[in-house]
Amino acid sequence: MIDVFKRILKDPMGCFGLILVVLICASALMAEVIAPYDPIALNIKDRIQGPSSSHLLGTDQLGRDLFSRVLFGGRVALKVALISISAALSIGVVLGMIAGFGPAWLDNLIMLFFDTIRSFPTVMFALASVALVGLSLTTVIGVIVITSIPNYGRVMRTQTLSIKNNEFIQAERVMGASLPRILGIHVLPNVMGPLVILASMDIPTVIALEAGLSFLGMGVKPPTPSWGSILNDGYTLIRNTPWPIIAGSIPLILITLGFTFLGESLRDLIDPKLRKSV
Repeated sequence: MIDVFKRILKDPMGCFGLILVVLICASALMAEVIAPYDPIALNIKDRIQGPSSSHLLGTDQLGRDLFSRVLFGGRVALKVALISISAALSIGVVLGMIAGFGPAWLDNLIMLFFDTIRSFPTVMFALASVALVGLSLTTVIGVIVITSIPNYGRVMRTQTLSIKNNEFIQAERVMGASLPRILGIHVLPNVMGPLVILASMDIPTVIALEAGLSFLGMGVKPPTPSWGSILNDGYTLIRNTPWPIIAGSIPLILITLGFTFLGESLRDLIDPKLRKSV
């Protein structure tokens, strides 16, 4: 792990991505210390102001400080991304290994489950979920988890199929090793590399999805700050001020660049076939 970290620092693209990721994560975790104002405090007399020494990114239509809302919105984005990707990755890994190592009928059944989930457009699925369950952050996380499981499950199934007939797996079978031992000790460590890369590059996608759902009014409940709700406020105020849209767009752009560059660097380091020549 330390060796991978050192090699990332030697790669300009990976180092830049790592710096962006660390800065955004640190600013979200330390939002209470860094934020100069309460993100939901109203100050009508200072509404729709541009950037200044008092308000670094300006204020919205209710006088709320946009810089503070962006910082606390980062907490919501990272919470949704980390919880949903961790849950989807865990479930997808288990189902993918079972599909790749199990009998053909079980493989077909799990793949049918994946295809059924992927057949629903994410936004339509979110609309239906909100209508049935209600608007909440838990609903958003649930939608993202369910729609993300097939991505990791398919990759895990493919990786499992590629090594299930290897000699060391056959040797374990001959020695009477149980299926959980084979999958957990011999299969999983050998196939996690591509999944780690995929998960790191999916984080900005999930954050953008959460922002999109919040923009459409299907995400967090007001007045909880979210990058998507900031963009929604900016859209309604676009004729009066551009700063809410700028404030909501900047963190989305930075976190997409950060995790994409970091994921590309991890891919080059973890997969020898894609590793850059020095």
